[in-house]
Amino acid sequence: MNGEAWAGNYFNYFTEIEEHFQRARGSSLFLLSPIDWALAETWKNQGVPLEAVLRGIDDSFEKYHARKRKAYQQVNSLTYCAQAVTKAAGDLLNNRPAKPGATEEDSLPADALRTALEQRVEPLRSAGFEAAAASVAEIAERLDGFRGNLEELELRLTAIEESILAISRASLTEEQLLEQRRELDAELKPHRSRLSAAELSLLEKSFLDRRTFERRNLPRLSLFFLL
Repeated sequence: MNGEAWAGNYFNYFTEIEEHFQRARGSSLFLLSPIDWALAETWKNQGVPLEAVLRGIDDSFEKYHARKRKAYQQVNSLTYCAQAVTKAAGDLLNNRPAKPGATEEDSLPADALRTALEQRVEPLRSAGFEAAAASVAEIAERLDGFRGNLEELELRLTAIEESILAISRASLTEEQLLEQRRELDAELKPHRSRLSAAELSLLEKSFLDRRTFERRNLPRLSLFFLL
């Protein structure tokens, strides 16, 4: 696998999931809901491989189409695939060979990533996050130093993101927090029966985090959001 192909597999986690779900559903016009995106983010945060998510989607639709009587006319949420994704991730983990040493796949798509980071500096600075903006600018300048060590780069970026999130959430009013909770409850209501308590807890956090960033119009910094 060359560096370009690797970059696609790593950075397009969300896009790959949405497009695969659309193909499995047979509708290219279908868009994932906020809850679906939050669920995909929980899988990303848990380290669920993209391969497992795609396999879980396929397995879910195979079972759906095999039913003689379908409870729903269409599958309208990624949450329908949650249990199958969990199973596929476990199967993949149990059968995965030991991770090889660093190869060309560990290289960074440096130019595109540096540009993406630099584009986030001014929005952060304009929103009052001077320290975060300076940290992101420094990482962009030193990007070559992270070649072959994506885990360290991701840790640094998500640490900055978490700091921004904590400050942003503290600035929300009680009414704004209540509004987010009401939206979360409304979005989750049709899907609670398909998700475990642990999945629901992670999903709630991901959804509320996403809404906080959107309310402040702030850029995300995790590698999965950059390209």
